[in-house]
Amino acid sequence: MSTARQTQTAARPAHAGGIVVLDFGGQYTQLIARRVREMNVYSTILPCSTPLKEIEALEPAGLVLSGGPSSVYAPDAPVCDPKVLQLGKPILGICYGMQWLTHQLKGKVDPAERREYGPAELEVKDGSQLLAGLPPRLKIWASHGDHIVELPPGFRTVGTTRNAIAAAEDPRRNIYAVQFHPEVHHTEHGTDMLRNFVLRICRADTTWNPRSFIERTVEDIRARVGEQGHAVCALSGGVDSTVAATLVDRALGKRLTCVFVDNGLLRRDEFSTTLALMRKRLGLTLVGVDASAPFLEQLRGIEDPEEKRRRIGNLFIRIFEEEAHKLGQVEFLVQGTLYPDVIESVSVRGPSATIKTHHNVGGLPAEMKLKLIEPLRELFKDEVRVIGRELGLPEEILLRQPFPGPGLAVRVVGEITPERLEMVRGADAIVEEEIRRAGLYEKLWQAFAVLLPVRSVGVMGDQRSYGYAVAIRAVHSEDGMTADWARLPAELLERLSARIVNEVPGVNRVVYDISSKPPGTIEWE
Repeated sequence: MSTARQTQTAARPAHAGGIVVLDFGGQYTQLIARRVREMNVYSTILPCSTPLKEIEALEPAGLVLSGGPSSVYAPDAPVCDPKVLQLGKPILGICYGMQWLTHQLKGKVDPAERREYGPAELEVKDGSQLLAGLPPRLKIWASHGDHIVELPPGFRTVGTTRNAIAAAEDPRRNIYAVQFHPEVHHTEHGTDMLRNFVLRICRADTTWNPRSFIERTVEDIRARVGEQGHAVCALSGGVDSTVAATLVDRALGKRLTCVFVDNGLLRRDEFSTTLALMRKRLGLTLVGVDASAPFLEQLRGIEDPEEKRRRIGNLFIRIFEEEAHKLGQVEFLVQGTLYPDVIESVSVRGPSATIKTHHNVGGLPAEMKLKLIEPLRELFKDEVRVIGRELGLPEEILLRQPFPGPGLAVRVVGEITPERLEMVRGADAIVEEEIRRAGLYEKLWQAFAVLLPVRSVGVMGDQRSYGYAVAIRAVHSEDGMTADWARLPAELLERLSARIVNEVPGVNRVVYDISSKPPGTIEWE
């Protein structure tokens, strides 16, 4: 191999040959990147406003323009640099992405007389590269109020629904577009469409896998922290923070110290059992900090859930900074932030809405002494579990259900008091015990109890009672972005209700939450 060739190879970005997804604010944007990664192809999501040089620097094999809620002809419509069309890379526009391509390339987009939301039937035309190998008719999932009236010059229609041009392409310029969502499960053969684009048209590198992710992440952490740098890790004992800690431990070894904080909002016996588990099974350098008093003082009288999260996030950071100061020259803080945390907290990927502030993202203080390392920031929960298995973590950790960073603060709706925390701890312990006994723990995404700020009249021991209500929440989900309520057996619900009312003082009523996400979130706050 020549010297010039070696230099060129060495200079190539680690994730070159992948797919860049430009986000125009679509609710399914994260699923596009997810589907690409399922093909062992690296993908990253960037705001649609990302400068062209940053996109070019990634040396992508192709680009996907996401959907979004806006209209391309609106004054404040999100746009990307039109020069992305001159990069010579294959481009796939999805929903708003198709409309932006049409508008930019001198086609015509108008409001539709009949909008398409939900299921529709696609009729596939012959000769399409994007839809090659698919049945002539298939069910798709649409979500648009505008439609394509006239395609740009050079495009041909390759798919239609009753009301719209649903798919078009210009193979000469390597531009493809669909007016529906191939990334969602509701679209038949949607993954095949994306596979046609990613693997056949873009010929993307299929080198993204758990092992390569770990190797690249470890290299990146070492390069960023340096040979002498130190870090502390915010460890909770959950899947995310444990995988993040293990990854960084592999990169830094004894230069990483994990800090587990008892914020007074943990589940029953969680502080002692987690400390023992982490030390015994993982061998991490670990410090336990009892900070329950300052956390509960910060939350005294606070009812607004966003304010709860902000106060918890700020205090966590201050405690980690104090612990870092005790250890000496520590510059970095490791967090197990996942992609759903980022999406729901702040609009960092495009003009999407803030759903709720996660304490470890939007709840962070404006000024921090420590620099963040978030190795899992672009991953989903199930992807993190795959990484954890590759790292050799025990199943008892990897299969733990998610527990919110703010802890029971978001499971006591309204004001937090020691009495209310004890109620929700007792109810939550019963829910976990019965769910495990029924053999459902590993089949559910989450199952937990919520204490409601509602008191109602009851009869207990032939006397009038005036107690609190507990809601039981159990859901199925793939990644936490969407969820469906679990159809628990009636006998199990009956057992849960009886035990909670009989064993948790102050509670006289139990209800079951049958809301999906959306419209609800998984946690109540």
